[in-house]
Amino acid sequence: MSKESGAPRIDTTVPHSARVWNYWLGGTDNYPVDRAVGDKVREVFPAIVENAQACRAFLARTVGYLAGEAGVRQFLDIGTGLPTADNTHEVAQRIAPGSRVVYVDNDPLVVAHARDLLESGPDGATDFVDADLSDTATIRREAARTLDFSRPVALMLMGILGHVEDDDEALSIVRGLVGLLPSGSYLAFYDGTDTSAKIVEGARVSSEGGHDYHLRSPERIARFFDGLELVDPGVVTVSRWRPEPGPDGEPAHQDSYGGIGRKP
Repeated sequence: MSKESGAPRIDTTVPHSARVWNYWLGGTDNYPVDRAVGDKVREVFPAIVENAQACRAFLARTVGYLAGEAGVRQFLDIGTGLPTADNTHEVAQRIAPGSRVVYVDNDPLVVAHARDLLESGPDGATDFVDADLSDTATIRREAARTLDFSRPVALMLMGILGHVEDDDEALSIVRGLVGLLPSGSYLAFYDGTDTSAKIVEGARVSSEGGHDYHLRSPERIARFFDGLELVDPGVVTVSRWRPEPGPDGEPAHQDSYGGIGRKP
């Protein structure tokens, strides 16, 4: 987990996506520079906290579907971010105790906290790979210590591709990762969308503060599932992807879209 030169270096002078996100979710693993950007975004896009919570709930519901109805027992969670409640292995192993999960991230703070992602139940397994999401060779080699790539794997890409500006580059990354997986595997994905003026302004303020995030339209989000069989209800706002029943009817729209696709 750590670099060969010792503990990973954490730069507290520039904001980082994992720490800003942690701040919006109410965590404590962040620094003044992260909180400053987070507050500026919240000033112009007050719903960012609700949006972040809805995205986290989307992750839990998708893992629940994959480990439950879909019967997946292996998960590759890339760009996992900082540990919080209902991490992928916790949700999966509650449903299927034998689930095996590999987390991938290259943020030094996430690497430093990776031990918190390795507390697997006794029947399953977890591991952590320090790698960039575009480094498919390293991901495949290191993840194979825990995952059997001859059997279905659920690839989790949650809010990570917004850090890649170019659509062709982002699509190439996704296709390379999906290409590692056998038939019957799944892609679970979401990202921020340009579906309101306030989130567009929030992304602009965030970029000016040194925390770049590139929004896409729902149609551009849907392109990441090309060649896959979409699971109902398709690519939708995260809050309305198989929501838990509630007393208030349909959940509020959020400016992030996602879905699940199955590899034929």
